[in-house]
Formats: sequence, structure tokens, C-alpha cells
Amino acid sequence: MGIKGLTSLIQDEAPDAIKEHDIKSFFGRKVAIDASMSLYQFLIAVRQGDGQQLMNESGETTSHLMGFFYRTLRMIDHGMKPMYVFDGQPPDLKKKVLEARFGKREEARENEEEEKDVADNERLDQLARRQVRPTRTHNDEVKQLLGLMGIPCVTSPSEAEAQCAELCRAGKVYAAGSEDMDTLTFASPLLLKHLTFSEQKKMPVHEVDLKKTLEGLGLTMDQFIDLCILLGCDYMEPVKGIGPKTAFKLVKDYGTIEAIREHLEEREKEKAAEAEKKGKDRPRGVVFPEIWPFEEARKIFKNPGVVKADDMELKWEHPDVEGLVKFLCTDKGFSEDRVRKGAEKLTKALGQKQQGRLDGFFKVAAPAKRKAEDEGSSKGAKGVKGGKGGDKAGAKKKK
Repeated sequence: MGIKGLTSLIQDEAPDAIKEHDIKSFFGRKVAIDASMSLYQFLIAVRQGDGQQLMNESGETTSHLMGFFYRTLRMIDHGMKPMYVFDGQPPDLKKKVLEARFGKREEARENEEEEKDVADNERLDQLARRQVRPTRTHNDEVKQLLGLMGIPCVTSPSEAEAQCAELCRAGKVYAAGSEDMDTLTFASPLLLKHLTFSEQKKMPVHEVDLKKTLEGLGLTMDQFIDLCILLGCDYMEPVKGIGPKTAFKLVKDYGTIEAIREHLEEREKEKAAEAEKKGKDRPRGVVFPEIWPFEEARKIFKNPGVVKADDMELKWEHPDVEGLVKFLCTDKGFSEDRVRKGAEKLTKALGQKQQGRLDGFFKVAAPAKRKAEDEGSSKGAKGVKGGKGGDKAGAKKKK
């Protein structure tokens, strides 16, 4: 689900934080991609002309394999080095939310039976897509495929987005790739959206910068986390009566969820008392869920279950061409010619020494180190007055 309304809020309040890029501009970049989000995306989006999922002759779904194989090849073609992170065990708080969502899928299935005669095909298509639920088999097949392709993949102890954020903070990868905005809430310095969309969609990649987001919103990281919880996330339902703009204003004015809640509950009491005096019904206002463990959600965002980046080694290997042909063609019914051509691209891209980016000629430090170095440079610059003018004078003298 991600964070409700966060993208629009950032676009309105911190427009400099989101930049559009062509995928080609990420040449030479390593990116950690949320595989679980991509898996769900491919199961929904990669379909036949009649809207049904792709299947082989045995009736096995192959949409996810098609998506991972060809979208990964597309990134490799553009000089990127993708790696994938899978979800591990969801936090207990999320399990309850997932159970509730699965209940909604069952309800959607029942509604679909009732609405078979409805002419609105779009509505039926939405209902069908809501029923999609990746299975362990889907996950295992994708991991097998990536292994044969030579693409590194890891399973997070908990949330994939949190592990991607950890890799990005440590400088192991350039950015985290996901459609879920809570990747920012897990403190990923950079988030790339639409990275795995099909080329036909002509969608630019959106690069969201966390530092610029916080600066544009005028919030600390702690306040940003509280804002995301108020908006509604994977662990918490949103508060009824509070939209994105209101939530943002409340965080700016009161700073923390505790202070906001105290203020709103006091305001609701005053409104109720005033309505009672006038003999009117109590007006509908802000309603907090009866059970709303925001402190637990806050802890998950601040200290998620991840493997420390220093304990992980990411290796891109030569693909197992014959293994790919057997798995995708013999077992899953893919075109052998297309698979061999794809494997050839992989072999060429991963086998040759990749030309570096211009900024790759300079040492790139991890975010925390970069900040310290920047501060040190700026102090040094203050101590050398007239340095720029001195250079110019020296240049004139030489002439």
C-alpha cells in the first residue's frame, strides 16, 4: 500500500525533491529493487490480450517470470546493475493488516460473482486484480530465475523496502527501487519509482530525494515518520477526518503524534459540548481507530529488521545460459530463440568491464561520510579568503 497521499503532498510542498529521468541516465548505477513489490506488479500488469495472466501449456502462471526476465534485461541494456530484495517475515503489526486485506479480496471475489452480468468491464477487471496474491511458489521461481541470470538477490529478515534503504544508506547501491513510498520512511536517501514499468508505457523514472523532501517540507526525520503514520501506512489505518494537507499542517504545528492527538481530542470535546448546549447532534470530526498502536509502527520505521549492509556482498555473475533455456523454455514454455538472445545480452553486459560514469572517477562516500566531508570543505573554504580572486590574479600574471 505504501503511504497514502504522500507523493502528491511532496509534489505540492517540496517539488524540488522529485526529478524525472530517462532510464538511460542511470547508466553504471547499482540499484536495490523491492522484488516483492515487483512480483505483485508483474502478476497484475503482464497479461495477454484478453486480460488474462500469461500461462504455459500446463496452466502454470508465467507473468511474473516474463516480467522479471525482460524488465531486468531492459535495465541491463541501459548499463544498470539491478539486484533484488525479497520480503521476509512481516512484522506482527503488518500481519493483522494483511489478514484484513485478504478478507477484502475474498469479498471482492464474492462481489465479482454477483456482478457477472454487469456491463462495466473496467470494474470487473479491478475486482480481478484485487484478488492477485503472490505465493511462495512465485517467489521461489523468481529467485531461481535471478540465480540463473547471475543477478544477486537476497531475502530480508522482514521488509524488503527497509533492506533496500539499508543498502542505499551504506553506499552499496545508488538508490532503492520501489513503488512504495514507505521506502523513504525507512530512510532511503534516494527512491526510484517506475523503474520496472514496461517500455511501452513511456513513463519516466521518478527520483525522490529524501534530504530535499525533508528540507522542502520543513520537517525532521522523526516528524516525517509521524506524518507517514498519520497518512496511513502498511501497519496503520489512516485517521478518519485527516487528509494529507491537514496531517501535514498538524505535524508542522504540533510536532508529534502525541501532541496532535491531545490537541484533536480536546477540540472534539469542545465541539461536542458546544453542540450539546445548542441541542444539536455531535458533529462528525476526527476519529482515531479504537486500536491504533502508532508507537509500535514508529519503532518499526526507526529500527526495522535488516541485515547490516557491511555483512552483505553483492556479486553479479555470468548467466547459466543452458540452465536458463531449460528453466524458461523446456519447463515454462518460453521461446528458446528469445531466451538465448536475452542470455547473450546478459553475458555481454555482465562479462565486460563496464565504462564508468563521470562521477565514478571520484570517490563516492556513504551519505553520512559525504556530509562530514562537505562540512569540512565548507569550513576550510571559510579559512581561505580571496582564494578565488587569488587564482584569477595568478592567471593574469601568467599571461
